[in-house]
Amino acid sequence: MGIPSELRDAWVNKRQSYTSMMAASPNEERIIHSNNSIREAVPEGFKAAAIYGVVAAVPTVIACRVIPWAKVNLNHTAQALIISTASIAGFFIATDQYILENARGNTIGKHGKSM
Repeated sequence: MGIPSELRDAWVNKRQSYTSMMAASPNEERIIHSNNSIREAVPEGFKAAAIYGVVAAVPTVIACRVIPWAKVNLNHTAQALIISTASIAGFFIATDQYILENARGNTIGKHGKSM
């Protein structure tokens, strides 16, 4: 299934000929730079988020296992859900924070805009 290769090649060649006649947008360079900044920020944010997820999970594990009320009233499933919730929240908060911080830094530093 799909588009036959001859038809696809003809369509691509026709499309490329149209794009060569188009004028470049003045914002095109900024858009490309923005996409590159996002590509740089996501892996770094993921690394930071993994660390924050573990950092958030360890005290929660200790609390679920040591606090007498939690030991008596929470079964293992409830404890696992609480621990998972804490680590996932730490993961997403750290990722979002890092990506936005990197995006702001790139916008202010490289485009000369102030907030």
